[in-house]
Amino acid sequence: MSSASSLLVPPDVLTPASELAEHYDGWLCDVWGVVHNGVAAFDDAVEALCRYRAGGGYVVLITNAPRPSRAVYPQLERLGVPREAFDSIVTSGDVAQALVRKRPTAPLFHLGPPRDHMMLDGLSNPIVDSSEAEICLLTGPLSDASDTVEDYDSRLSVLLEQGVEMLCANPDLVVRSGDRLVICAGSIARRYSQMGGRVTFAGKPQAPIYEAAMTRVSELAGRNVAKNSLLAVGDGLPTDIKGAALNGFDVYFITGGIHAAELGDLGGSDGVARVAAGVENQYSGIRLAGICDQLRWN
Repeated sequence: MSSASSLLVPPDVLTPASELAEHYDGWLCDVWGVVHNGVAAFDDAVEALCRYRAGGGYVVLITNAPRPSRAVYPQLERLGVPREAFDSIVTSGDVAQALVRKRPTAPLFHLGPPRDHMMLDGLSNPIVDSSEAEICLLTGPLSDASDTVEDYDSRLSVLLEQGVEMLCANPDLVVRSGDRLVICAGSIARRYSQMGGRVTFAGKPQAPIYEAAMTRVSELAGRNVAKNSLLAVGDGLPTDIKGAALNGFDVYFITGGIHAAELGDLGGSDGVARVAAGVENQYSGIRLAGICDQLRWN
């Protein structure tokens, strides 16, 4: 397979995955909003991933899930994503744990729901409350059902007074769950930053998660795989698309995820060209390989 550099022109029609597949050795594919909606898998996306792998391509799912990758495998199975659809998973939780391990004695406070307590497994840090912490490991809102960013102001004020550094294990601002949007850790971390707090973001759009994913593809291939032979696939402008632009990957923009309402119907060529121009104006130097309403083969 070869790079699709010759294809990197502003698209004016929807580009199905089959038109890009032969030009890349591997896909670094987002999960939530591209492969599933938090309730069930997208059948067309599953078919596209399976057909790409059947043709010799590698699929590494790269997700801002604030938990270790080992926890994502059974979650995908429950949602109906078959194991044949991907080779491996790299999560922002993996990256966050690696960053914490660089400071093994720093007192650590976890801010997030009980389901994310597995992020503390294997860490040597003393686990403390917010008033004693040096690091706050933020994994998400305490309740997906009703929380708003403002609900965390009092907690964030305590952390700010203590000079606590926040490590955000999920830079996503919102995620679509079924037919509604819910806040993610990234929204809370952004609020803390706006208040004057120090924040380090694990996951997209930062480089470490892409470096880990590239290493994984090379391990699968048994050789070094060049960056220009990898395609980033995603639906989030501030994470997937910005991450591809910052880190030099060709990108395939799936518009039917978290930005579906604002981008509207792209059935006509004018709609696709409008979105392409907007993305290229927003992210200087982006290598836009294609746009589609959903990940699908044809």
